[in-house]
Amino acid sequence: MSQDHVRNFCIIAHIDHGKSTLADRFIELTDAVSQRNMTAQHLDTMDLEQERGITIKAQAIRLQYKAENGVEYQLNLIDTPGHVDFSYEVSRSLAACEGAVLLVDATQGIQAQTIANVYLALESDLEIIPVINKVDMPAAEPERVLNELEQTFGYSEDEVLNISAKTGDGVHELLEQLVTQVEPPTGESEEKFRALIFDSKYDQFKGVIAYVRAMGGSLKSSDRVKLMGTGVEAEILETGFFSPVLEKTKGLKTGEVGYVATGLKDVKAVRVGDTMTVSSDPADEPLPGYAPQSPMVFTGIFPTEGEDYPELRDALEKLQLNDAALVFEPESSAALGFGFRCGFLGLLHMDIVQERLEREYDLGLIATAPSVSYEIRMKTGESFTIDNPSKLPESNLIDSILEPWVNITLVTPGRYIGTIMELVTGKRGEYKKMEYLEPASNDEDGGTVRDARVMLEYDIPLSEILVDFHDKLKSGTQGYASMDYSMIDNRPADLVKLDVLVNHEPVDALSMITHRAEAAPQGRALTSKLKDLIPRQMFAVPIQAAIGGKIVARTNVKALRKNVLAKCYGGDVTRKRKLLEQQKKGKKRRMKMVGSIEVPQEAFMAVLSLD
Repeated sequence: MSQDHVRNFCIIAHIDHGKSTLADRFIELTDAVSQRNMTAQHLDTMDLEQERGITIKAQAIRLQYKAENGVEYQLNLIDTPGHVDFSYEVSRSLAACEGAVLLVDATQGIQAQTIANVYLALESDLEIIPVINKVDMPAAEPERVLNELEQTFGYSEDEVLNISAKTGDGVHELLEQLVTQVEPPTGESEEKFRALIFDSKYDQFKGVIAYVRAMGGSLKSSDRVKLMGTGVEAEILETGFFSPVLEKTKGLKTGEVGYVATGLKDVKAVRVGDTMTVSSDPADEPLPGYAPQSPMVFTGIFPTEGEDYPELRDALEKLQLNDAALVFEPESSAALGFGFRCGFLGLLHMDIVQERLEREYDLGLIATAPSVSYEIRMKTGESFTIDNPSKLPESNLIDSILEPWVNITLVTPGRYIGTIMELVTGKRGEYKKMEYLEPASNDEDGGTVRDARVMLEYDIPLSEILVDFHDKLKSGTQGYASMDYSMIDNRPADLVKLDVLVNHEPVDALSMITHRAEAAPQGRALTSKLKDLIPRQMFAVPIQAAIGGKIVARTNVKALRKNVLAKCYGGDVTRKRKLLEQQKKGKKRRMKMVGSIEVPQEAFMAVLSLD
């Protein structure tokens, strides 16, 4: 197909604004998938995505659309995630496109992630088509949302489309807007071949499959390719495009989105953001690629069985291939043995990765409580970064500890401003500014018809929003508020290490770094929580929280005195065995021995439910 008839675009929106549903209507209108094979949220192929109703991985598909002018167009669509933890997926998708459909829910209006995604699209110099979705809903307020789009981004009424992705109303008009407004891809077919790798996955038969956007030149399936970042060369096993299943072709041309099966077994050889070229006539310079994404949340992941350590390493390497934001390095723990210290973009990202490891690779895992990275400045003048509380040096050697701060944007109805301010200031947040996205409107009697919508901006320590901040934000605003955050800098703070001792033995995996003023209350809450989680033994088990050598909290797990065989006075030995087995049931799974005490998985995550 002619390059002038190719359009590359993605769908960007806040979570749950209807991106995947709109992609389904595009697929149906262009007959890309037969009615028999069509499913709801068709591009969400992972079980986790279907179960949770969210998009985790950006997915590509090629659509053939015959416009009203009689010309047939090739539309390369990339459906992107909406959660803040997966914004890196969005930025990579934007780099492979010339246009973006900005989807806004008619019942919710502009949310925090909507604003963040628009700025990402503007930085990539994309043509943005604003669309108000869910106009068929009884609670829809398209006029209010249109007013917000005008106030926030400056779009006029004739630029904004009203659609319902669920019923299909207005979707045909949106396709027409796409082919007329979005520019065809640039690049010359005569130049040397260069393709941007925006995603990849591992296949046991085809090796590493690179998802690419051809920026210039052409590639034949008989060529040999070179990856400019790593210098690795490979024979092409197969080229093709997404329908959304892999469809084999004879090559790729300028502007097209497709895949290249490299046959490489080393998953580190193909990096997301690298440039692919033809080894016989390589390009002179690589493409700009992506800015590396820095992890914000760190946790230790350990196999429940020590012999599963090599399998866990292989699983993390394969998962890292199509999740470039995941980083990991080996670590060992006195309580948990050998495992990996993993870095994530947020708690949802951490939860998804852990669940994928357990499901897709059949691994039993124990994860420690999440933490952030701290910059340590020693009295000797040396400075270094730690992401594991157990690596914090003795307090008398430390000059200062710097913790990461983020800039957080909150979008909320005006009636919840007080609730949010109280929540954020209680988490050491610093007020920056407040803007009204839309003023309140009153009826003739002076009563409020529609509440104002406000955008609040704060600076806040990252560790304070890690655990329960989002839940408290949603519960305090009845689910109406939304948030987005970005890293700013490191700032000094009065921080201490809180150690936990079980049966007088320190458990390094339970230690945490916290603000000095909050250390004692957190120690009391944590020991109280552990008292309920650690199983009773035949002897009393003391649980203590300590700062340095000072014990700040203590509780005891009472001794277990019951003898289940007391009522057995002879008879068949199988009766006694059955009673003992019942008593032992449930203790083995996800347990680790600390001295002679069994500590369950829930204990390592107890910090998540502390008030």
